[in-house]
Amino acid sequence: MSLSRFLAGRPALGRAMSSTTAQGDADFLQSVEIFFKRAAGLTNRSPGLLENIRSCRAMLHLNFPIKKTNGEIVMIEAWRAQHSQHRSPQKGGIRYSPMVHAEEVQALAALMTYKCALVDVPFGGAKGGIKIDPKEFNERELEHITRRYTTELSKKGFIGPATDVPAPDVGTGPREMAWIKDTYEALHPNSLERAACVTGKPVPMGGVRGRNLATGLGVLFGIREFLRINHGNATGITEGIKGKTFVIQGWGNVGSFSGKFMHEHGGKVIAVAEYNGAIYKEDGLDPELINRVKESSGSILGYPGAKVLKNGLEALEIPCDVLIPAALEGQITLDNADRIKAKVIAEAANGPVTAKAHDLLVKKGVIIIPDLLLNSGGVIVSYFEWLKNLSHVRFGRLTRQVEIKAKEEIVDLLENQFGRKLTVQEKGAFAWGADEEKLVRSGLEDTMIEACANVHRVAHEKKCDHRTAAYLISVEKIATDYEMAGIFP
Repeated sequence: MSLSRFLAGRPALGRAMSSTTAQGDADFLQSVEIFFKRAAGLTNRSPGLLENIRSCRAMLHLNFPIKKTNGEIVMIEAWRAQHSQHRSPQKGGIRYSPMVHAEEVQALAALMTYKCALVDVPFGGAKGGIKIDPKEFNERELEHITRRYTTELSKKGFIGPATDVPAPDVGTGPREMAWIKDTYEALHPNSLERAACVTGKPVPMGGVRGRNLATGLGVLFGIREFLRINHGNATGITEGIKGKTFVIQGWGNVGSFSGKFMHEHGGKVIAVAEYNGAIYKEDGLDPELINRVKESSGSILGYPGAKVLKNGLEALEIPCDVLIPAALEGQITLDNADRIKAKVIAEAANGPVTAKAHDLLVKKGVIIIPDLLLNSGGVIVSYFEWLKNLSHVRFGRLTRQVEIKAKEEIVDLLENQFGRKLTVQEKGAFAWGADEEKLVRSGLEDTMIEACANVHRVAHEKKCDHRTAAYLISVEKIATDYEMAGIFP
């Protein structure tokens, strides 16, 4: 279907891309709790245990002043929620956004608890947020805010390798994580494990190779596995990424890497939406060119030859095989769910579909790959980084040369057996050892394959949708932890 035909048959949208939910719809926190209660209703666990799993353990609310370079004093509001302490440390990102509020942080922390349990990462869920627009502060001011926030977290026991480990989220990245690490180390100079206080760091500061693309790579693995397992259902979706059309909302770290991987595997990205509009090209967009356009102009809207939609939300309604919301929560609501024409919704963001929109879409037969599964690549690789920091050994350092030499011996044996010498290129293609990034990718892929299979199996056994199945797996795992501890027999 051409874009002009599509737009001619749709009503106008009255709001730009935001996390505002429709009247009568559930907000982010309410949606998470609705999904939890549905899954809890399929268990035989006691009400007291279920309430213990659902409840947020601790919420830190901070207000502190900072002085800007122009001399102005501004008050900064921030939060850190620790949802579950069934396992330690707690784990979750820190976002910088003017839309951050307490309920959002609490919802994200709860989602992190269920996400970690689903993919067998031994953390409890946490989340942090600072209510600022990063564009309104220069680098020196952002550093001051980040270091002050870290200091306040440290004073209250809300950061540490064994207690609570932050990571990047919306509006933050390796730079902010480096500031957090440096501040924590200054406050705890005698801690041998202090580098593990935060993940998502630059590699020279203890980060792990492959962390920057982890969430997007997890999106690739999750979509690939769901298309393999669920092809041929009522939507008519076929197996494999090759030849599929994709619409992506959000071209930040997660969205851009998701688009890159879909393109590399033969998929066609036909539309990309951001806060200030969207671009559409029926014969496909080049992710690398999108990156260059955005880097040079600060916006994707200058992509050559693409049609521009002034309202980014309109792109969500373009017919496609897979829609990837990779921006903020509450993007698909009762306002627009009935107009979604994707066969699959792959939730690369946290909470992009509200509870009531979810119900409407499932009723229509849309496959929804839930956020707590598809968005888990970041925390999986953060777990690997945490382990690396605790062990003080780079992945592959002890085994890579052993692997290379073992394979070289096999090559020598085959050459002697068959009387043909391999070229240098042929030997190099065979005789290699896994470095850190290869091992990280392997661990992420293996984790995603197993988690996708488990979600599909439980959905089939319980005759429920995939989101309910994912929550159910998480609830049962957390409940078992409490039982093993003797807290709730």
